[in-house]
Amino acid sequence: MNTNKRRSTTGRQRLSAAVALSAVLALTATACGDDGSGGGGDKGADGSGTGKIVFWDNNGGVRTDVWKEIIADFEKANPDIDVEYVGIASTEYQSKVDTAIQGGGLPDVGGVGAAMLAGFAAQEALEPLENRLTGSSLNGKLNDDMIESLKAAGDSERLYSVPTSANNGVLYYRTDLFEKAGLDEPTTWDAFYEAAEKLTNAGKNEFGYTIRGGAGSIAQALDAMYGQSGITSFWDASGEKTTVNDPKNVEALEKYAALFKKVTPAADLNNDFTKMVAQWDSGTIGMLNHNLGSYQDHVKAFGADKFRGIPQPVGTGGKRVQVSNPVDGLGLFKSSKNKDAAWKFIEFAAGHESNSKFNQSAGQVPANLDAAKDPWVSEAEPTKLAAQALTDGSTTIVQLPYYLPDWNTISKADNEPNFQKVLLGKMSAKDFCDTLAEQLNEAQAEWNEQHG
Repeated sequence: MNTNKRRSTTGRQRLSAAVALSAVLALTATACGDDGSGGGGDKGADGSGTGKIVFWDNNGGVRTDVWKEIIADFEKANPDIDVEYVGIASTEYQSKVDTAIQGGGLPDVGGVGAAMLAGFAAQEALEPLENRLTGSSLNGKLNDDMIESLKAAGDSERLYSVPTSANNGVLYYRTDLFEKAGLDEPTTWDAFYEAAEKLTNAGKNEFGYTIRGGAGSIAQALDAMYGQSGITSFWDASGEKTTVNDPKNVEALEKYAALFKKVTPAADLNNDFTKMVAQWDSGTIGMLNHNLGSYQDHVKAFGADKFRGIPQPVGTGGKRVQVSNPVDGLGLFKSSKNKDAAWKFIEFAAGHESNSKFNQSAGQVPANLDAAKDPWVSEAEPTKLAAQALTDGSTTIVQLPYYLPDWNTISKADNEPNFQKVLLGKMSAKDFCDTLAEQLNEAQAEWNEQHG
């Protein structure tokens, strides 16, 4: 009991420090010419349903072109609404929104995926959307599982984001290199490790695998850990202690991290997904773990006949276990002065034509049920295989605790540097897992205390 109280206090101290930092950053942004629009506490207004709205893309650069197409289509169908597009890199998006919540300058609409939803909702920055959805043309047209995932990611049964797509972990491999080496498809972890070693010739700059050591590394490492260990729940039976530091997961991380510089490029230490994908597309690396989002990049680089994208490998028991990949969506910020126009944009973007266009470009699974039936879905093999793996009973999903307001901080700022230490041999896999587990157990204890 006393332990939980200490953890709760520590969690609140960390949250207070984060809010204080956000406030300082917000004041800096204001001094630099913030546009003065609403912050997190502003209740906004429905507005006239016409005029200007601002949209923040949470994967700017990567998805800018397709969003500009969708915006052009929307403005043609709604000539009395003007959409200002702002593309923000995925690695910078959360901090930019958090700063705007504290100091003003939030957009009307923004990308709000499951991983960030809890933090934004906890600050009361998002407008509940279930009533708007029920009364719209989207009612009954969106994937129920994706809607439920976004509800579960928040702190209640309210819907704070309209789903646009689901991503899934994919193992991409070079079929031409595998065939040349006489290797079997890496459908098991044993085959994966064998291929990683056999395809490596560092002297010729040939490597079997590229590991993600920079931004976004933790989710990929967790996928490899749970995929090998076969553990199927993030929490133990009590719901209070994480399984992250279970000995089987520690052993799996040791084996996975040992790949660095042995069968991977040294540059992997600092690679985020864009650098990792670009490196794979331009080099002679055998395998890459990413998601459906980079499929089109690989087609451009190799053509469709020199690689495949398959579901994650299965473990020794023939069972596939993977961690959840967050559902992405669009949120309406409560401070918007033009909510009706903003909702029209969300409704249009999640509609059949736009949602199909977006997901075909991204190579992801559409949230719109009609878009999911479009021919391109079955023609894009990784998307087709991912959808099958998620629905045919072959895959167990370990749900990550997106509902914890501290999740993003713990899984990014707190532990990405530690993972790099593991890769460099400066921190043991056990110490990494124990540190991560302690922080997660503390956040869970605070959550249970507040919601129990």
